Amino acid sequence: MTMKKTALDFWVGLFVVLGFLALLFLALKVGNMSSLSFQPTYTVKMKFDNIGGLKPRAAVKSAGVVVGRVGSIGFDSNTYQALVTIDLDKQYQFPKDSSAKILTSGLLGEQYIGLEPGGDTEMLKSGDTITMTQSAIVLENLIGQFLYSKAADAGGSKPAAASGAAATSGAAAH
Repeated sequence: MTMKKTALDFWVGLFVVLGFLALLFLALKVGNMSSLSFQPTYTVKMKFDNIGGLKPRAAVKSAGVVVGRVGSIGFDSNTYQALVTIDLDKQYQFPKDSSAKILTSGLLGEQYIGLEPGGDTEMLKSGDTITMTQSAIVLENLIGQFLYSKAADAGGSKPAAASGAAATSGAAAH
């Protein structure tokens, strides 16, 4: 009897521990902390006109590889731009003339910063600023531009078609 009870206690305990590990994994995934790195980092700043839905702890990628994380997001009241600070792993060095843009994983996926290395021989150091940046593409703005251009095309093509029809009917009358 005690042998069966001990085996049952073992399996119940194992099941509970696995449940807690699964909850911990999900909590880290939701908190975007599943790839916590304890590597030494260096901090780089950049300014964007529009960051879209970029969030702190978002990935910083170069050539599809995660090379760092977004540290903080603020607002520069002098330039009226978003000030983004990123923490790059020290093992990844980038030239000073590198550029950054905010990209989206898939059509509606999460946003991240993409780094394009430049050709400078001098590398970025902690506290440096990347000046060449490209803001996020906001889907709502793209849809608005598309609809506006379609409305302009529809409005502009009707008078041309009407004047073409008048010219055709005038030619038939002669």
